[in-house]
Amino acid sequence: MNRLLWIIVCALVSNLAFSADYIREKKWADEVVPGVVVGDPVYLEQSNGHKFLTLYTPAKDAKAAVLIVHGMGVNPDWGLTGVLRSRLPDLGYSTLSIQMPVLASNAKGAAYSVTFPEAVQRLRLAVDFLKAKGYTNIALVTHSLGSRMSAVYMLNKPDVAIKTWVAIGMPDRVDYRKVSVPVLDLYGEHDLPDVLKSAAARKAVLQGKPASMQQMVAHADHFFDNMDEQLVTSVATYLDQRF
Repeated sequence: MNRLLWIIVCALVSNLAFSADYIREKKWADEVVPGVVVGDPVYLEQSNGHKFLTLYTPAKDAKAAVLIVHGMGVNPDWGLTGVLRSRLPDLGYSTLSIQMPVLASNAKGAAYSVTFPEAVQRLRLAVDFLKAKGYTNIALVTHSLGSRMSAVYMLNKPDVAIKTWVAIGMPDRVDYRKVSVPVLDLYGEHDLPDVLKSAAARKAVLQGKPASMQQMVAHADHFFDNMDEQLVTSVATYLDQRF
């Protein structure tokens, strides 16, 4: 095999190894959909024809819609995203929790950067879905890697319907000054090292940003395990100040 052909083969193998794993997504959907009690499964279609799962839960006389984005390698009903998507409608907020791109189960966080363009496309499609439902006020609520994915969207002229952003467990130094909407940077006292290490830098760029703040929740870990009430209260209290 000549050198050029070898380079092409290696590139193709690399792209296959680190591209969105649609088979894994389908397994998540097959597992999640039969157990959905609150809300309805809705599939949205990307430009490449791939349909991804979302869970839509309307609230009566909704104050706003909340677009919820999960963390690395999981699904739209997993853990704290499942808690938020099912509990916020009782507090007056319709929710749309969306499946973000996943890689193979052994992929590290750094590998996910290749999925960010597709993640942004899914966020745009989700916003379009909510706007078609009549929502003109949308909040973005994200967790962990989902917060990193959403930062790419929020730093590049998001839809004007997005009015605020709650970034939970943000594991990166994001310059929130470049985000056009108010931000709540929410994390746990016992969060992951990357989240805690960058917390001071994130707080610094929030200083003076209108209606924005950072909140550390005492005793909480990265996933707010056994702290559903504190999580929902923190998010809902901030949203109530915006809508």
